Amino acid sequence: MSYEVLARKYRPQTFAGLTGQEHVSRTLQNAIDTGRVAHAFLFSGARGVGKTSTARILAKALNCEQGVSLEPCNVCPQCKEITDGSSTDVFEIDGASNTGVDDVRELRDNSRYLPSHSRYKIYIIDEVHMLSTNAFNALLKTLEEPPPHVKFIFATTEPHKLPITILSRCQRFDFKRVPLIKIVGRLREIADQEGIVISDAALALVARKGDGSMRDSITCFDQVLAFCGNTVADEDVATLVGVVDRRLLAELSSAVFAGNTQGALEGVRRVDAFGYNVRQFTQELIIHFRNLLIIRSVPKPGEILDLAEAELEELRQQAGEQSAADIQRRLTLLVKAEGEMAHASFPRLLLEMALLKMANLQPVLPIQQLLDRIKHLETGIAQTTPELWSAPATAQQSTPRNIAPPRQEAAAASVAPAPVAPAGGVGGGWERFVTFCLEQKPALGALLEHGSPLAYAPDRIEIGFPEGSYYLTSLQDVDNKKAVDALAALYMHQPTVVKVVSITAAGDGASPCSLAEKKKHDEEQRRDSIQREVNEHPVVQEALRVLGGEIVEIKEL
Repeated sequence: MSYEVLARKYRPQTFAGLTGQEHVSRTLQNAIDTGRVAHAFLFSGARGVGKTSTARILAKALNCEQGVSLEPCNVCPQCKEITDGSSTDVFEIDGASNTGVDDVRELRDNSRYLPSHSRYKIYIIDEVHMLSTNAFNALLKTLEEPPPHVKFIFATTEPHKLPITILSRCQRFDFKRVPLIKIVGRLREIADQEGIVISDAALALVARKGDGSMRDSITCFDQVLAFCGNTVADEDVATLVGVVDRRLLAELSSAVFAGNTQGALEGVRRVDAFGYNVRQFTQELIIHFRNLLIIRSVPKPGEILDLAEAELEELRQQAGEQSAADIQRRLTLLVKAEGEMAHASFPRLLLEMALLKMANLQPVLPIQQLLDRIKHLETGIAQTTPELWSAPATAQQSTPRNIAPPRQEAAAASVAPAPVAPAGGVGGGWERFVTFCLEQKPALGALLEHGSPLAYAPDRIEIGFPEGSYYLTSLQDVDNKKAVDALAALYMHQPTVVKVVSITAAGDGASPCSLAEKKKHDEEQRRDSIQREVNEHPVVQEALRVLGGEIVEIKEL
């Protein structure tokens, strides 16, 4: 007995069996249910996503002996003939082989006759865009006013090549690429029915090779079974389908994040030893870092990335505490290297140079943290006098004078007192945690800036807010509290108890100041320092004496 390939054996025979095209199935079933079945359909989409299978299912639903139904019975002679491709009233025509006007004229002439023993005479034309212009013109009149017993179903991968006169006469259905997780689920069903022992990771490799095509994925799976038998190892699948081992990508990214240049170059050596194309591997590495960047940038990466849940969790662990900015800088280096490989004689050298730069990159500090450091320097250390101060005078001259004192080399005589150091916990870990929250959820981080860190440890954080304040009420909201708990667990990499309390209920001791209070205090100290420095500057004092004026406003230029 001849072997039947899996792609034919497990071809969907009902609308419910179509994977990833639920929008098409539902629309067609509603049309059948309400009696609004059009006379011409156009199914467009990538290869292997179910266009021809859907056409056959629709033909069976319309011609089933049990009556026009939402699902074909698949047991009556009509359904069996259509499934086998032997029906005398359902014609499957290859548009690539029947491109001439004579072929279409023959089709048009035959369509006038009633079906032999079915309800409808149905013409399924695959790759219809291959028809010639004259063939399309010969089809136009029949397509616009077909006999009541005729239905046309066109399938194409390139709908833009069809004349607008054809498109306007058809109901168009766009088939989507099948998501990876749905392909893996379908492959798991086939594996269970065939008694195949294979891991979900190996199925994901097979599904990724299909690139959104269910048929290509099942065909690749058939090839894997021919090589491995009923027990499939992950290593054999990676070797056979020719994709880069995900573990190698993970090890290489870990080496880069850890600054391990030895490990990064060792990874390139392994790539070369395995015989991978260096540029193709670089593209896989770009996709890997792109996935890491999305995971660190959005709260729900699963809605954007076409990955299984296990792969998402693995990528979350690889990303660790890396910031989105650091990952993006490394991704930029990879993209640049990949672009240069197109015209390079030594692609391996370009990859090695890019990885060395990525491993030696210093982490980027958040801009707010840099500004805070500048403010500390301005308030805690004697400042060089600004180059230009505006001091309008109220003396005899009514026109304000701009006094530009000379640039001073030495420090000013009056040193501003250092700002009061906040209570323990505001600096260091608490400030970094709030910065992390601002990156992940800005609105939530803005609320935490007004909280006082009463206790801060990896397993417990206690935050105090003034009694009756807006910030206390907002953070005690159930949804916001859950979000803070989730951020704390993600930041600490362990379960963390977060407690939000009222300041008056926290205890008798003085509460640490919040980050918002600290920033306000630093700003006031800085302005006082500038005011003092301007008032005591000898050039300003001399100008006020000569002009008999007073300082009304000080502006930083």
